[in-house]
Amino acid sequence: MYTKSDLKQFKRRGIKPEQIDSQLENFKNGFNFVQIRDAATIGNGIHSLNDEQADEFIRIFEEKRNTLKIMKMVPASGSASRMFKTLNSFLNTYTGSDEDYLNFRLHKEPGSIFSFFEKLKEFPFYTHLKEALYKDRFDLDKLLWKNELITILEYILTEKGLNYNSTPKGLIDFHIYKDHIRTAVEEHLVEAALYANDGKMAHIHFTVSEEHMGKFKALLKHVLKDYQKEFNLKYDITFSIQSPSTDTVSLDSKGDLLRDNDGNIVFRPGGHGALIHNLNDLKENLIFIKNIDNVTPDRNKADTVKYKKILAGVLLKTQARIFDYMKILNKKSSITEENLNEIEQFIYDNLGYKPKEDLVHPNLKERAKYLKNLLDRPLRVCGMVKNEGEPGGGPFWVEDAEHGKRLMIVESAQVNQKDKNQKKIFTQSTHFNPVDIVCSTYNYKGKKYDLKDFIDNTQGFITSKSFEGKDIQVQELPGLWNGAMANWNTVFVEVPLSTFTPVKTVFDLLRFEHRNVFKIE
Repeated sequence: MYTKSDLKQFKRRGIKPEQIDSQLENFKNGFNFVQIRDAATIGNGIHSLNDEQADEFIRIFEEKRNTLKIMKMVPASGSASRMFKTLNSFLNTYTGSDEDYLNFRLHKEPGSIFSFFEKLKEFPFYTHLKEALYKDRFDLDKLLWKNELITILEYILTEKGLNYNSTPKGLIDFHIYKDHIRTAVEEHLVEAALYANDGKMAHIHFTVSEEHMGKFKALLKHVLKDYQKEFNLKYDITFSIQSPSTDTVSLDSKGDLLRDNDGNIVFRPGGHGALIHNLNDLKENLIFIKNIDNVTPDRNKADTVKYKKILAGVLLKTQARIFDYMKILNKKSSITEENLNEIEQFIYDNLGYKPKEDLVHPNLKERAKYLKNLLDRPLRVCGMVKNEGEPGGGPFWVEDAEHGKRLMIVESAQVNQKDKNQKKIFTQSTHFNPVDIVCSTYNYKGKKYDLKDFIDNTQGFITSKSFEGKDIQVQELPGLWNGAMANWNTVFVEVPLSTFTPVKTVFDLLRFEHRNVFKIE
């Protein structure tokens, strides 16, 4: 089935033919929908903390932070092109005709191209846009007055100027300060200095695309000394790329392997689920995970810093209990029924697991083995915000292979929306996943888990895309915080909406939470 050229291609990517066979089987058979049994809500899977509890968890983190190896992991390979979808659409269709101009003037609603130009001077990248135009002897104010809209957009989106269509979102100007402008990457540097450090060093790991690695390094080389001086600590910045061995194949409209004009198999990145391998390579024992675009200016950072410390404190306290119980379970000769009752109740109350009905163990030994298996897993604590209509996944109780129920983050594509009961449960979700995760990947003996052992490979996705104008079917790996972490121990904690400030479109940069009191002319 595979040609010699195909096999050479696999070898270069570190892919075994059996992996491709498995992917083709997935296209043939599809992926099963997850079976959600209940929405996780406050008191039913999501913990809501009072001030006293919050202070206790902050104290636990602060007391232990200098003894921990802490890492902040930021998935940052995403392109900014989707941020500028409205601008690109206008750039590709606007002809300058009277009809087009009239249409441009008539639609002035928020999020329209008219509103973009009306507020252009308020965007953080305005200063750098002016500079780019000035180098080519253009005056931005004159271009605006003359309605030279296409020229302006070209200098924002293309290599003529800022080239934002080919720039990672992490390197886009996000926030205006009194004497400088910060990119999203720089905001993560500041955050790391405020909570993700051991008192001397802040460790940050960015997952980036190989083609943009140089741009990230160039920016950091330019700014790092200033942030080290400001916060009186050193930064240890590392990078990784999504391994080619995690890429997936696609099918054309005939159901055949998609190939390019030279006959080579076309591979596509397997989605953010591939980053479980990057996470698996990190050696730190406390890892914060947060998306590149979920940042806020300094004036709004207090809640973010507070709740990161709270989530870390929850993890440390929970982990300490797990380690204590694992030690008890490994003293086989002294285990009592009272021990097992306590451990079982802890698991059911705190680790996002409910057993199947009428579960019975034949003896203490088998019961201890069962509980040990439940405890002996990587641990994550996930912040959850109240659902106010944001697209994306949410927290649910999901039936597992043993017919128990486990807390998981579930995307809408994983749920059979044609099943009225499943759809009803999905719409009952009260909270939303902002990707606000603190995790530990070590067991009680200090040995690192192999995170690949805890992936649920049945939770991939098959979706439709286009390739060179043709419809294709593509496959994504189980998502990083969905199927890739499906078999972790999970704790959900409610966090305020103020900690969730993503930038999905360019217009989000004008939202109140991304505005500072300063303006650069």
